[in-house]
Amino acid sequence: MGKQLVAYFSASGVTAAVAKTLAEAAGADLYEIRPQTPYTRADLDWQDKNSRSSVEMRDKAFRPSLAGPDAPVEGCDTLFLGFPIWWYTAPTIINTFLERYDFTGKTIILFATSGGSGFGKAATDLEASAPGAVIREGGLLNGRQTKETLAAWAARLLG
Repeated sequence: MGKQLVAYFSASGVTAAVAKTLAEAAGADLYEIRPQTPYTRADLDWQDKNSRSSVEMRDKAFRPSLAGPDAPVEGCDTLFLGFPIWWYTAPTIINTFLERYDFTGKTIILFATSGGSGFGKAATDLEASAPGAVIREGGLLNGRQTKETLAAWAARLLG
């Protein structure tokens, strides 16, 4: 099965909670993807077309700068990559993260949280940012996830 890493971006804490439980359930390392400039509540106002997140998501080439140390992707075979769904896809910071490392030969399993929209085109939209990787849509992990349900979910996807 190889070494696994759970990397996640969480703007409000919802995705962080799922990621932490998943890492524990899968026996994986955990890494938080953090923006150089943290998002404020106003930045995340999707109803404001001039909010930071709205502006970033309109520009598909935009790449927010990352903060923090390098992610331990070197020795991992499988990356569980989590994020909130923004505008029916992954936030552009996920592209920044994927483009920073070489994921050739690795499997990336996407998971997301959402307040109401589906997974959208997240998997397709991220393919160009991780050439040589196999990207799989793991699914939405909304609601309360237990260690047991996430262990079964991960085992099914890895199986």
